[in-house]
Amino acid sequence: MKVVVALKRVIDYNVKIRVKTDGTGVETANVKMSMNPFDEIALEEAVRLKEAGIVSEVIAVTLGTQACQDVLRTALAVGADRVVLIETDVELQPLAVATCLKAFVQKEQPRLVLLGKQAIDDDANQTGQMLAALLGWAQATNAFKLEIAGDHATVTREIDGGLETLEASLPVIVTADLRLNTPRYATLPNIMKAKKKTIESLLPADLGVDPSPRLKTLLVSDPPVRKPGIVVNSVTELVEKLRNEARVI
Repeated sequence: MKVVVALKRVIDYNVKIRVKTDGTGVETANVKMSMNPFDEIALEEAVRLKEAGIVSEVIAVTLGTQACQDVLRTALAVGADRVVLIETDVELQPLAVATCLKAFVQKEQPRLVLLGKQAIDDDANQTGQMLAALLGWAQATNAFKLEIAGDHATVTREIDGGLETLEASLPVIVTADLRLNTPRYATLPNIMKAKKKTIESLLPADLGVDPSPRLKTLLVSDPPVRKPGIVVNSVTELVEKLRNEARVI
């Protein structure tokens, strides 16, 4: 059974985000980039399924410029069998990504597609759901636990009231939450081997897709600075401030 894992290259989660002076976006020049953390978890789950003998081939795919090859090399070092770059320099939005992934999935014919539940740069949490809708496949989002048995997948997911367990027939789209697993570190020998491996390249046009954005970003700005807290001297003063000054937003 094949599994496709969709990856995204984002600003590293340890980096402080800076907005461009002209307000057109966030600064990415000379900024450390890395694989989206939720996608790391999805990739780890795919590799574990392969190690368990459930999956025969792990295919990692990403969309973007040539710079995204570093994410794919990391995927190879972690355990992906093949990696594919769908190369484009346009601003990618969730529907365009889902449309490209739909065409890629139809080309590869996997039985399982794994994605992170969201990307930490836009927090859209849309691509997995859109992909499932475009393919007409079952979906299970925010996966806390994943089990594959025969032609069925059992997914446990976290909800506000606790845990919810779903069963879906393959093929299925699953999006990974933080507690699904702990991603491994790529070893130095595997990193060196990954540098010599081939990265397949496609264009959106090869898949019959136009990824042009449908939305236009008008302005990106920093959030308003929060006012510093104050120290009160007594419960009476606290109650007084809550009664007269506190606002419910």
